[in-house]
Amino acid sequence: MPHSTRLSQPPNTKKATTTEAPPPDVSPEQTPDGTAADKTAADKTAADKTAADTTSAASGSTGDDAVGEEVAPTATATDTASTPDVVADQDAAAGLGWRDRNPAVARAVGRTVTALAAVLVLSALLLPNQLTRLTPGEFLRIPVEGIFGAALLLLLPPKARRVAAVVAGVGLGLRTLLNCLDMGFYSVLARPFDPVLDWILFDDAESFLKDSIGQAGALGAVLGVVLLVLALLVLMTLAVVRLTRLLVRHSAVATRTTLVLGTVWITCAALGVQLAGVPVAAANTADLVQDSAQRLRASLADQQVFAKEAGVDAFRDTPPDQLLTGLRGKDVIFTFIESYGRSAIADPAMASQMDAVLKDGTKRLRKAGFASRSAWLTSPTAGGGSWLAHSTFMSGLWIKNEQRYRTVTSSDRMPLTDAFKRSRAWRTAGIMPGVTRSWPEGKFYGLDHVYDTHHLGYKGPQFSWSRVPDQYSLSAFERLEHGKRHDKPLMSEIILVSSHNPWAPIPKMTGWDELGDGSVYHSIKKAGKDPKEVWKDPAQVRNEYRRAIQYSLHSLISYMEKYGNKNTVLVFLGDHQPVPTVTGEKAGRDVPVALVAHDPAVLDRISGWNWQNGLKPGPKTPVWRMDTFRDRFLTAYGPRPGETPRETPGRSGR
Repeated sequence: MPHSTRLSQPPNTKKATTTEAPPPDVSPEQTPDGTAADKTAADKTAADKTAADTTSAASGSTGDDAVGEEVAPTATATDTASTPDVVADQDAAAGLGWRDRNPAVARAVGRTVTALAAVLVLSALLLPNQLTRLTPGEFLRIPVEGIFGAALLLLLPPKARRVAAVVAGVGLGLRTLLNCLDMGFYSVLARPFDPVLDWILFDDAESFLKDSIGQAGALGAVLGVVLLVLALLVLMTLAVVRLTRLLVRHSAVATRTTLVLGTVWITCAALGVQLAGVPVAAANTADLVQDSAQRLRASLADQQVFAKEAGVDAFRDTPPDQLLTGLRGKDVIFTFIESYGRSAIADPAMASQMDAVLKDGTKRLRKAGFASRSAWLTSPTAGGGSWLAHSTFMSGLWIKNEQRYRTVTSSDRMPLTDAFKRSRAWRTAGIMPGVTRSWPEGKFYGLDHVYDTHHLGYKGPQFSWSRVPDQYSLSAFERLEHGKRHDKPLMSEIILVSSHNPWAPIPKMTGWDELGDGSVYHSIKKAGKDPKEVWKDPAQVRNEYRRAIQYSLHSLISYMEKYGNKNTVLVFLGDHQPVPTVTGEKAGRDVPVALVAHDPAVLDRISGWNWQNGLKPGPKTPVWRMDTFRDRFLTAYGPRPGETPRETPGRSGR
């Protein structure tokens, strides 16, 4: 805490030039040379000095606040008047502060502040970077960084010590901030924060807040976070400075204590002593700093690594007439279902309900003339970062961070969707209800036309983050593209977002002819659940997540029943697993993928993939990395030996 310095003023011994009257018991004649006056002043100075020494001794016992401070002279008993007002005036004139008038309270406050400073610093040294490790046992350990820090501060000269204390305080504050960021990223994205590449994600977080709680709420949250960060840095620095002064004041005791704790730490480390399953000898901060440094080096080197990977493309020089010959004349739809992960199918809490939905969907599609195959893909992300999964699936490259995403989307790499356009055999379109701003990546994906949230004609309410319900997005796709007459077949990419966090309120299925402009959803949203209430209970979160995935699947299956035809080919998959609140901490990153087609020849092309029959992949179904799908797909639907590419027939809308 900052210390207030009180500067004492020396007694005024200069001869007065005013007409101030002498004391009543001394006549002017008795001090012709000022001797008596000087003696009186000297006596008063001695008395003031005695009182100041007494006050200084009292103040010194209040803690380290008085170290290095000069104490103002206090009034003697003979100078003190009997009335409270006069006492206050004289205290102020004499320079008495709050500490001097209330020494017992000052001592208590000083000790309390010092104790809080010690708790703050100790907590920062022992703070883990994952919420699952945030247990009492983590804070009942001996931090080796604190021992080394105390030893160093005791050895340094005063000036260097002050600088080191400030630097240590700021550094410890920054380390605490990074730990908190790691906790947040582990909780949402199942990975630690990348100090080089992840800063851009805060813009996405702000957008998510705006969509979820409104502009005012998002602004308040951002301001609150900024103030908390500043407070953390300032308080941590002041705490370290205060404890440093305390060490210096009691250097002998501090030296002995440091030696004892160092010996205990070495002993516990050598013997592997644990308390509640946690090692007593802690090196949290050192380990986390080392881990952050390694991640930093890896992030800085990743650009060169990725450039080498991206330079290899087996289909770079494939002639247009040799691309996707096995799908000529087909309307091909690639659909991503937000947060549709393996946990939705394999988690015992959701398995039975999801099994029923997928089995029923397989049966309904079969009745409509469609067959399906399914398997697993491993996503490069979890909990969020859908665009990383989308670009990985389409580009055939492992896009695990923002730097890779920016690099690949600004390159001439041929993503899977662009292969359809380069073949000159398809018209291409994208339905992107989650896109609210300019999206230049549409050019990279080879989409002739992109329909974002502003171009779908939706006039209904927003469901938390999800701006457009999935069923409406599919209806808009039919109205704007699939149901129209074209001179070429259609290849489209559709993003379904109703299963996006926070999964409340959830839209409901309604008649396709009743959707209109989406106004029908006002009453549906009003009857839905409040996300703030849902997120108070993890069990409710998992339940609502399951219901959201079921809604997305129902929308897609129902669309295929109503609008699919003999030339429709659907590939749909999840982009990533949901947040760890749903999956737990060690759920993996697998997502389901399925291929649905009316023409048996389409499925014959992938018979060698050994995928599972139906929409539900089994536990032993093949698992591929998501970046391998592009090359496998282009190979399976490319020309076979001796096959002559056929001309592309036109198509008409329904």
